[in-house]
Amino acid sequence: MPSAVATLRACLASPGMRVMPCCFDALSARLIEQGGFPLTFMSGFAVAAARLALPDTGLISYAEMLDQGRSICSAVSIPVIGDGDTGYGNPANVRRTVQGYAAAGFAGIMIEDQVAPKRCGHTRGKEVVDRDEALRRIRAAVDAREEGADILIMARTDARATHGLEEALWRMAACAEIGADILFLEAPLREEEMIRFCEAIPGPKMVNMLEEGRTPILSPARLEAIGYKIAAYPLTLLSSAVFAMQEALVALRAGRTPERRLDFASLRGLVGFPAYDDLLDRYAGAGR
Repeated sequence: MPSAVATLRACLASPGMRVMPCCFDALSARLIEQGGFPLTFMSGFAVAAARLALPDTGLISYAEMLDQGRSICSAVSIPVIGDGDTGYGNPANVRRTVQGYAAAGFAGIMIEDQVAPKRCGHTRGKEVVDRDEALRRIRAAVDAREEGADILIMARTDARATHGLEEALWRMAACAEIGADILFLEAPLREEEMIRFCEAIPGPKMVNMLEEGRTPILSPARLEAIGYKIAAYPLTLLSSAVFAMQEALVALRAGRTPERRLDFASLRGLVGFPAYDDLLDRYAGAGR
C-alpha cells in the first residue's frame, strides 16, 4: 500500500479536481472515506468547536490538535491534511509542528501567515505578519520536510483581507518558490480574483467553499475550470451535524423519538462492532 503522502502526491499530479469535505474527529473522517472521497482536511475551526465548543481564535493548542489528529489519521486510510495554524511560534516551533504532524500520520500540513493568535479566515479582525516572518515560517516547514518529515506543505495567506490581492499573490508566489507543495489564498472576494490566482502562479491550489463565507460558492466543475486542484468544504459536515442534533433535541423535548437518524445496526457497523466480534471469534477456545 502506498503511504498517505504518496497517495496525496498522486492526487495532486493526476488530472481533475478533488472535492474535500473537512473532518473534525475520527468518526467524521471515516464517514468521508466511506462516502468515496479521496482525501480530507482536519479543520481547526471544526476541531475547536467540536472538542472545546470554542471559536477558532487560537484558543486550541498544538497538543490538542495533534491528539485529535492522531485519532483521525488512525481511523482512515485516505490522506489527511492537518491545520497547523501559524506553526505555534517561531521557526523552531514551526519545524516541531511539522515533524509532529508527520509522526501523527498526516499527509499534509497547512501553515499560515496570520498574527498569533489567529482566527477563522472568514471572520473580521484578522492580521498578518510581515513578509519576512511569513516566509520564514514556510521555509522552516519546507526544511523540516526536506530533512525527513514525510509530509507535504500547504502555504496559506490571509493577506487578501488586510493588504489586498496583489500582496496575497506576491506571498503565494514567494511560498511556491521556497518549495510549498500546495498554495491556499484564503477568502478571495470575487470569481475574477480566483481566476487571477490560478493563472498567475503555478502549482496545485486549494480553495475554501464555506457556506455564507466571503468567497463565492462555485460548482466543482467551475472550480476545476478555473484551475483549482482541491475544493475544501470546511464546515459543511459540522454545520449539518449540529443542525441534525438540534432537530433531534427538539423532537425529544416534544416527547418524540427523532425519525431522521441512523439505525442502530448501521451505527454498530460504522464504529466496527462486526469486525470486533469477528476478531474475538478467532480466539474462541484458543486457550484449550
